[in-house]
Amino acid sequence: MSLARRKFDVLAIGAGGGGLRSALQLSREEANVAVVSKVFPTRSHTVAAQGGINAALANVLPDNWHWHMYDTVKGSDYLGDQDAIEYMCRAASHLVYELEHYGVPFSRLDNGKIYQRPFGGQSQNFGGDQAARTCAAADRTGHAMLHSLYQQNIRAKTHFFDEYFAVDLIKDQDGFILGALVVEIESGEPLLIEAKTTLLATGGAGQLFRTNTNARINTGDGLGMALRAGIPLQDMEFFQFHPTGIAGKGMLITEGARGEGGYLLNKDGERFMERYAPHAKDLASRDVVSRAIATEVREGRGCGPEGDYVLLKLDHLGQEVLNKRLPGISDTIQTFLHIDPAKEPVPVFPTAHYTMGGIPTNRHGRVVVPVEQGEEEIPGLYAAGECACVSVHGANRLGGNSLLDIVVFGRAAGNDIIDYLKKNRYHRQLDNSSVEQAMARLTRWDQKGDGERVADLRYELQATMEKYCGVFRTKEVLQEGVEKVLQLEKRMADVRLHDHSRVFNTARIEAMELENLMDIALATVVSALAREESRGAHSRIDFPQRDDVHWLKHSLFFKEGRRLEYKPVTLKPLSVESFPPKERVY
Repeated sequence: MSLARRKFDVLAIGAGGGGLRSALQLSREEANVAVVSKVFPTRSHTVAAQGGINAALANVLPDNWHWHMYDTVKGSDYLGDQDAIEYMCRAASHLVYELEHYGVPFSRLDNGKIYQRPFGGQSQNFGGDQAARTCAAADRTGHAMLHSLYQQNIRAKTHFFDEYFAVDLIKDQDGFILGALVVEIESGEPLLIEAKTTLLATGGAGQLFRTNTNARINTGDGLGMALRAGIPLQDMEFFQFHPTGIAGKGMLITEGARGEGGYLLNKDGERFMERYAPHAKDLASRDVVSRAIATEVREGRGCGPEGDYVLLKLDHLGQEVLNKRLPGISDTIQTFLHIDPAKEPVPVFPTAHYTMGGIPTNRHGRVVVPVEQGEEEIPGLYAAGECACVSVHGANRLGGNSLLDIVVFGRAAGNDIIDYLKKNRYHRQLDNSSVEQAMARLTRWDQKGDGERVADLRYELQATMEKYCGVFRTKEVLQEGVEKVLQLEKRMADVRLHDHSRVFNTARIEAMELENLMDIALATVVSALAREESRGAHSRIDFPQRDDVHWLKHSLFFKEGRRLEYKPVTLKPLSVESFPPKERVY
């Protein structure tokens, strides 16, 4: 069949904050930019970010970027790369003011400055008193940012391909990435988008787990594409469970609820976080609070008839504070639980939330792979946001740093692409075998006959990941998890679609999403089984201590042969003294 083709300077896959911030940087420099998104851009998952974006503005309490850097390194359980963390924390204030000028309607203090709330893991003076660093637009900060970035891109004449699904990357014999094969969801027609540079900004993979805070679209498509292109995934064992999801349902209740003064209770009415983090209490980092809640429930101090959740108390804050600072959260709680948070406490339990691992990049957004003498860049390929692993989050992300990550490294990738385009002015010759390979992935789903259903296998995969790769892990449980995922992967060959229509065939899209999730699930459980220590969100009951002698390193999972390699953590910052690993207490 003849394949429709389009040519651009830059192809950004994903229209969340990372993709849009990068596209904006490039469109303003008059590059010809295409953004491919499988949903309308303002429905990208950045829209769901609630609490805010971190920057040391010092509008409420004393603060500076160096304290922010220390908290991020400590929060990462010393697995974050300190050069990238310094770069991010230094850039933060500038980028928040830039967002304000783009039209983000931040909440205000009485003096007119941007409102900042306390969040988990934040401190003044390198581990001292609680800081207030999270710049918020009520509890809809991601929503406000995404809409502003989209409108700025429309103004800059960025070209959007809305509701197109990216099938696979296209590369040539020399390893250059030359764009991607995408399919229009409405018509089912494939389209080859050739580009001098390609940016993956496809977000995380929260749909790996049955109970999660993520949109249905978060199926790690960029991660799957990278694995199939021979690129490893870094640190996939580190998956963040947010402490306060609505119990049994998973919808997110922002950390901002605790930042405003909410706190957790067990069935005895005890503020149990005082036992686990005597200094930071309910605003310890997310991995610490999640483990504390899971422990309370496991030891029989959970609430409710089944004893399977704890309570988040907000009623003492009063109706006025809830309406002003947490309006979205109040609506969510009333909609899904039919209770009024101003009158009674809210049942919560940890829920899968954020992918700390991802496609390995340097701080310029370039995708890097290991070679004998360090690492080399994949020419023409960039990644930013949750699908990338810079790594500024290490083993555990601090709340408020994800919105910062997407704008800092979206902009950094945009700047680097501008330089790359000056040196690579022309499109390279396409390799047809790479196009045929991508087309084969699409045509595989034309196979007729009886077989398993996509929905059944997806549910089994999510339940398996939740059971075998959750908040607490052991060797036996993880080994069983690896075997279960391998069995599920084998069954993929027998999956068939019953709907072979072309027009708006979402079943075909879901089948390709499942392929991505299956690869990522394997990367996650294999990496988790290999890491014999507890660090950040990766909590091994059989190896309860952090082991800096053997495990202060990043894992790299390759799809081919399911092999693991490792690379060192960058402990040297750009311009300040390193923060050496020490015991992490809150």
